[in-house]
Amino acid sequence: MLNSRSHEILLALGSNASDDLSESYDLIESSITLLYRKFIKISNKSVYYQTPAFPAGAGPDFVNCVLVGQTDLSANELMSELHAIEADLGRKRLKRWGQRTLDIDLLDYDCEIKPHVTVVQEWLDMPLKQQMERIPNQLILPHPRIQDRAFVLVPMADVAPNWCHPILNKTTEQMRDALPPELLNEIRPFVVSD
Repeated sequence: MLNSRSHEILLALGSNASDDLSESYDLIESSITLLYRKFIKISNKSVYYQTPAFPAGAGPDFVNCVLVGQTDLSANELMSELHAIEADLGRKRLKRWGQRTLDIDLLDYDCEIKPHVTVVQEWLDMPLKQQMERIPNQLILPHPRIQDRAFVLVPMADVAPNWCHPILNKTTEQMRDALPPELLNEIRPFVVSD
């Protein structure tokens, strides 16, 4: 049960398990059920979107969504639980930014900056090639790639349009609208087939 010390969080969920997008959708739905049963009160969920794999050619299209919720867990405890759910639903961490059954990213935790501004700024400024090769050895908040990713910002604008990045001082909508139109045009609502 949540108490008065609960923390506001933003989570991005994605799956490109196979060419069958309904399989990816089902995996995300299963993860949301587990999140809710275990340690998160979900207060809002975006619609689902179909998005191209990143980087281009890294696998089938993704199904993505963003959740707003509350948890009593610390940020590090939450990350451990998110990784456990990913593993329970079949994720194997074989290749950075490769095809995956499930990806749950902690985007924001009470608008905190972790571990400190210098580290977050280093990751914000890091060139894409370096991002693809390096793996952070600690939790970085807010997630250092929010501002670059249409597949995060489009669903995030559904549920947290006025969230303000604590370093960039821009809202979700401002960051989304600053992206190139060709990136935004690749993001399409995913319609669940019966």
